[in-house]
Amino acid sequence: MNWLTLFLRRPVATSLLALAIALPGVASYFALPIASLPQVEMPSIDVYARLPGASAETMAAAVASPLERSLGNIAGVNEMTSSSSKGQTRVSLQFDLGRNADGAARDVQAAINAAVPLLPAGMQSNPTWRKSGPTMIMHVALTSDRYSQRELYDFASTLIGQRISQVDGVGQVNINGSALRAVRVEVNPLTANQYGVSLDQVRMVIANTNAHLPKGFIENASKRWQLDVNDSDHQASDFTDLIVAWRNGAPIRLRDIANVTDSVQELRSAGSVNGKPGVVISINNIPGANIVATVDGINALLPRLKPLLPPGVSMEVLIDRSTIVRESLHEVQRTLLISIALVILVTFVFLRSGRAALIPSIAIPISLAGTLTVVYLCGFSLNNLTLMALIIATGFVVDDAIVVVENTARHIEDGMQPLAAARQAVHEVSFTIIAMSLSLIAAFIPLLFMDGVVGRMFREFSITLAATVLISLLVSLTLTPVLASRWLKPRRASQSDSKLAHIFAWPQQAYAQALRWSMRHAWLILTLFVLAIASNVYLYAMVPKGFFPLQDTGRLQGSFEGDQNLSFWAMRDKVDQFMRIIARDPDIDAYYEYTGGFGGGQSNTGMLNARLKPRAQRDVSAQEVVDRLRPQLERVAGASLRIRPQQEFNIGLRPGAAEFQYTLLSSSIEDLRLISPKLRDAMAKLPQLSDVSSDAQDKGLQTKLVVDRDAATRLGVTQQQIDAALNNAFGQRQVSTIYEPLNQYFVVLTVAPKFAQGPESLQNIYLNSAQNQRIPLASLAHWEMVNTPLAVNHEGQFAAATISFNLAQGYALDAASQAIETAFTALNPPETIHGSFSGKAKAFQESMDSQPWLILTALIAIYIVLGMLYESLIHPLTILSTLPSAGIGALLALLWLDSELTIIAMIGIVLLIGIVMKNAIIMIDAALYIRREQGLSAEAAIFQAALQRLRPILMTTFAAVLGAVPLLLGVGDGAEIRQPLGISIVGGLLVGQLLTLFTTPVVYLFLDKLGRVVTSYFSSKSPYSSSKITPV
Repeated sequence: MNWLTLFLRRPVATSLLALAIALPGVASYFALPIASLPQVEMPSIDVYARLPGASAETMAAAVASPLERSLGNIAGVNEMTSSSSKGQTRVSLQFDLGRNADGAARDVQAAINAAVPLLPAGMQSNPTWRKSGPTMIMHVALTSDRYSQRELYDFASTLIGQRISQVDGVGQVNINGSALRAVRVEVNPLTANQYGVSLDQVRMVIANTNAHLPKGFIENASKRWQLDVNDSDHQASDFTDLIVAWRNGAPIRLRDIANVTDSVQELRSAGSVNGKPGVVISINNIPGANIVATVDGINALLPRLKPLLPPGVSMEVLIDRSTIVRESLHEVQRTLLISIALVILVTFVFLRSGRAALIPSIAIPISLAGTLTVVYLCGFSLNNLTLMALIIATGFVVDDAIVVVENTARHIEDGMQPLAAARQAVHEVSFTIIAMSLSLIAAFIPLLFMDGVVGRMFREFSITLAATVLISLLVSLTLTPVLASRWLKPRRASQSDSKLAHIFAWPQQAYAQALRWSMRHAWLILTLFVLAIASNVYLYAMVPKGFFPLQDTGRLQGSFEGDQNLSFWAMRDKVDQFMRIIARDPDIDAYYEYTGGFGGGQSNTGMLNARLKPRAQRDVSAQEVVDRLRPQLERVAGASLRIRPQQEFNIGLRPGAAEFQYTLLSSSIEDLRLISPKLRDAMAKLPQLSDVSSDAQDKGLQTKLVVDRDAATRLGVTQQQIDAALNNAFGQRQVSTIYEPLNQYFVVLTVAPKFAQGPESLQNIYLNSAQNQRIPLASLAHWEMVNTPLAVNHEGQFAAATISFNLAQGYALDAASQAIETAFTALNPPETIHGSFSGKAKAFQESMDSQPWLILTALIAIYIVLGMLYESLIHPLTILSTLPSAGIGALLALLWLDSELTIIAMIGIVLLIGIVMKNAIIMIDAALYIRREQGLSAEAAIFQAALQRLRPILMTTFAAVLGAVPLLLGVGDGAEIRQPLGISIVGGLLVGQLLTLFTTPVVYLFLDKLGRVVTSYFSSKSPYSSSKITPV
């Protein structure tokens, strides 16, 4: 390509072009946002509705279903789930990746408005919505020795939480560990009945007295007066003297029949921070928001909020998700620098010249800097995957530079002047470099078109790598020849050079002898080649397969679950036992827990979050900490605490109690309640699984009242009166609102706790008849003991039960998935039941289905590109013949190092296709050049090309291997993500390159003969046989 010599003639212009590539990249580096992984979170919105006192079944039927029917009509809804429990419902919506979050929010509000007329009249407020992220990004704890948890919760709600919500990127802000303050009116039903006062009378007196209504103003010609009345009560003492009735001319005050206290809205909510009472503010980011930038905004705000807290309140950042992101990126950057140093060392060792080694050391940063400009313009972030792409690309950049520098050095060694040598080198290898680069990019094309979350995540990786290859192509054909022509000089061979030359000549001589033997025994080599293809199929079936590497983020998360009939207070005793075990572990640095309010407010559930000591201060990984704690936690009877390392990569709407989920859907709730526990028990017996649990809690205790409707009608008592009386007594009914400058609080009406401790408490409830007589509820109804669900879950408007599980030690996700499918089939479920994996397990199934197609489409794309470049149908097959050997190496390395074939490892195998293929291109292109220029036979040409290109092939191979070795070693934070990529590449290159040095020449000769036979056959059949036939 003669036009490339233009750059050799204009070195100043070429140098300035390189500078123009590098400088914007340097500026882009400082402007790029940083993240752990590419932004792949689907837009998600949660809708909340409350109806205090309602059962889970009532919430599901009367609240969740109308909302689901309305929300389900929104365009772009990818998944919809709901969870209903006592007094509250949450409907979660996940939209397509391409759906605009703000537009989706407007549609959600419109759907809520449409559903409001269908919701129960007793709801005090309309449903609300909030954009949500899949995981928490920060936990801020408030503790104090001076203030109660109720007061700490109030501080967090009024002074801290709302201001944090205003930070850009913040989604949900939840406060856990207590509840808002409230005035609780706890009525003694026996005393109230003696005075003839009903609970409904108490409710109406409180509501009518604490009115807080507008009063207007009065004015004359010169003045104006605003009107106000003492109609607002603010604390318990303001309510105690309220007159609820008159008896025999004497007032009956509220204090006479009830205990009125300043307390909390929900008594069944508690938590602790490092074993001490406290509350925690948990913060989510909205989908699409950069985690590090959001956390930086919060950290900048917290010092301004601390003076707002009263003395004696401590505020501490308990868990900061951005810490692991920053540390992981620091380790990747360090790995990148090590890789650059190693590949430069390769160049120096092989070419034995500091000047020659300096040329790639300049080409690498220029190419990488140019890539950063592309990353910035595409709106990507600096994350583990884009940085891994740069690490791998280091080898590609050096490959291109090595081919030019080595060829130039070879011509200088043969006596040519540097400028002429560089010109000849560009003439000889320019097509080779273009073919290598374009075929390598073709290998990435399938990654760009992968669907779903996995496809979106690896799109940044692919584009970053492709951009580096293209920029490296430009640099290697422009700047590298210029530098080689100026810096590489003829030199006299010293004694040390002669010794080194002798050392390096020995492998070439040994290779020449081995290659001659291989070409004489071509049938044996071809047999080994066929066996290599079969071995790939066998090894692929043997290697354990997973989805995404398990990370050590330095954080643990866990979920409590007690027996379904366990009370809140008994559950707190169980939690205390668990926390004593957690506190004793030497590697746990800080932790917090809370029960009640989690999982829909169930009193037998809770959540744990723990921060581990920094990795450098621990001898064990996060998973090993979990394995150490699990046997101790299992000794606590009547409850369970399932813990696992918290991960950066999460998929799915429904947060399970473990890493993976299997979901049952049914149009028949009876069939679901029959099959779900059977499948849970069957999965719990599988050796591949651990921590098996189900969200189908349908064995809660319920007291069901059966009303004698005839008797009630005869006495003038309506069903609505009965329901209202029960709600007043046991529903924690919010009967009035207390307005304060910074917040609003409720007055909660209930019976005293000692009168709500069993079904016999119903005997203390009285009703007013139509004749204003006091009628005991027991005279109108009898009650039965039945079971009831503590939570009702839906998915896509169908009844759903989700079974969560972790993997047992030594088992991969593919083996677990097969065992679960077998267990489900063995139950012979009715046709109304449909089972499928969800969350990460679903994404794993989809990735497993797409892996063969990913490899196949990559091969087809490469074949098409090479066929177009070489104008041949045969030569691309020769180049592709290198791939089976590389596949064997990658799969054997994964098996040997006990590593799973995850999507990261699979990307490494796709990269192997490009890397190994580049070396084949170097050899085949040289053979074609020799045949064209020297007229040698195919045998002589491929033999000469293999020997001539052995040094650049070994250089590019060692450069790629050493560039990936830091990934393989897997040290530092985030190493778990990088290691599978390094294993695949290093293993594939070491085994694949050794074999392809012999198989490629033999396959080339075989296909060349086959091409001549085919050409001869068709030319003999053609009526134009006398014309020149282009070889196949």
